[in-house]
Formats: sequence, C-alpha cells, structure tokens
Amino acid sequence: MKECTVLVVGGAGYIGSHMVDVLLRGKFEVITLDNLSTGHRELHPGGLFIEGSLGDIGLLDDIFSSRRIDAVMHFAAYSLVAESVASPLKYYRNNLAASAELLEAMRRHNVKRFIFSSTAAVYGEPTQVPIAEDHPCDPTNPYGASKLAVERMLQDCDVAHGLKFISLRYFNAAGADESGQLGERHEPETHLIPLILKVAAGEREHINIFGTDYPTADGTCIRDYIHVSDLAQAHMLALDALLSDKDSAIYNLGNSRGYSVREVIDIARHITGHRIPAVESKPRPGDPAVLVADSAKIRNELGWQPKFENLENMIQSAWRWHQLDQVKGADATDKSA
Repeated sequence: MKECTVLVVGGAGYIGSHMVDVLLRGKFEVITLDNLSTGHRELHPGGLFIEGSLGDIGLLDDIFSSRRIDAVMHFAAYSLVAESVASPLKYYRNNLAASAELLEAMRRHNVKRFIFSSTAAVYGEPTQVPIAEDHPCDPTNPYGASKLAVERMLQDCDVAHGLKFISLRYFNAAGADESGQLGERHEPETHLIPLILKVAAGEREHINIFGTDYPTADGTCIRDYIHVSDLAQAHMLALDALLSDKDSAIYNLGNSRGYSVREVIDIARHITGHRIPAVESKPRPGDPAVLVADSAKIRNELGWQPKFENLENMIQSAWRWHQLDQVKGADATDKSA
C-alpha cells in the first residue's frame, strides 16, 4: 500500500483515540484535529496533533493545503441524548453545521473519501428487531436527527461532488484497548458501563436505572454493545474499501445481541466482585426501548469479524482500564501535591 494520510477529526476522544492507535500501527500517517472539549490530550496515541474545531474554515484550509490528505474520519460530534433534547441548537450547530464546513473544505481541496461515525439513534423507536440498514429512520431526539442530516448531506455530496463515504451506524461502544493504555473517559460520564464501574470503584454511591416500565422482559432498556477495538477494525475495513474506490455505503455496527440495563449491572457485579447498588429513576427523554443491530451487511460486504463479541470481555477490559486510570490519576495528584 502506498503511504496514506488520514485526518481524524475527534481523534483525542474515546473511539477516535483507539482509531488513531490502529491507524498508526497500520503504518498510516495520521493527523488529529480535536478541540479537546470532550477529548483528552494525554490519551492521544501519536502522530500530528492539531488543537482546533472542525468548523474553523481558516484552520481547515491550512490543514488541507499544507498536506496531502487521502481520507477523513469524523468522530467529533456531540453525543449526549438528554443534552440534545435540552439544547438542540448546540447539536445542530456542531454536528451538522460544522460538519458542512468540513465537507466544504474537502470539496475545495479535492479530498473525496470520508468515513462518518454515525449512530443507531437515526432509527428512532424500531418497528422490527434486529434493525437492518433499510429500516425507516425516524430519530426521537436531536442527536439522532443531526446525525441523520449529515448522512443525507453526504449522499447529496456524493451525487454533486463525487465524495465517496462510508457511514457506520454504531450501537453502544464499550470496552478498552487490550494494552490498557486507552479507554473510556468522559466528563461528565453518561455511558452505562463506565458509570457502573465508577460505582464498583467507590467513585459513585449507586447506578441509576432510567426507566423500569419499558416493554422489555425486565422493564429496562435493551442495547447492543460492541467493543471499541471491533469498531476501529470496522473503520479500517471501510478505509480500505474507499481507498480501493468502492462506492459509498451505510453499515450497522453491533453484535446482534441485546442486553438489558439490569443484565449489564449483574454482569459487572460478577466481574468486579462489588455489590453495585442500583436506584430506579424516571426514564430519560428520547430513549428508545430496544436497539439491537443486524450487522450482516458489513460482515458480508467488507468481511468484518468482531473479535470481542462477549459482553463479559468488554466489561473486563473496561474494568482493567478504569483501575489503571485510577492509579494514574492518583499518581498525578501525588506529584502535584
């Protein structure tokens, strides 16, 4: 393979940092653009790092004009469902308007390969499970709506400008890199598994169960979890496809196996050996009852084969990362004291 350069927007975040690491190990040149609003500079694995926004027109022109970039990967969206319901314009401004600026910069500089971090939230409340890519899209929150709008913008740019894209609709990312050097750290943390592990680690008193009367077996939401390393591998396959001049496509990424909130808590209790108290709370606005993927399309077309489909393995790797991160945080506190 000829030397290729990939611009990773949001490469200091949870999924983005794992992606940068995989690209570097694959001998790609990597440029990361991240404004560090949710990412962490110390978790960036390497390559060139540029602090800035994907909506900064001047900065984008500088990046594209000073370097030959073969493809762009976009991980820089805001992604909190409840926040999107409370502050929809924040989500449309960053997730949609800023993405339009990025695509416009790519058009100006003739960069024609784009991989988009999308979401299962584009489907809304599913009418059939598991959910395939041809399922109707009817988002129930501005987060999902903003992602769907970007997908439609990408389709229009393909027709108008020859931009080739692959949009990957994630279900719930989980776990941490096997090395223990990369993992999930959000401020504030809203994702279920790391919140559960914070309870196990003594950083929180309990875990909230948001809603217990959903139409599921135990009344709690059901989600399809996918290991972050398997996500990164899917992105590599998408990149290979675009570099081989394949057509634009949309793929689901999940394990086609759903776990309820109560099931996730029980598995974490077993792995950590902690009681993990749970408190039942009101449902969050915009949360569908069940989201489970049909990922047959990417398996058949790109040969994607997840290595870490077992939720126990995902939680075990996340628990290992969380314990190591606690130690690092304690060491940093001691040194600054």
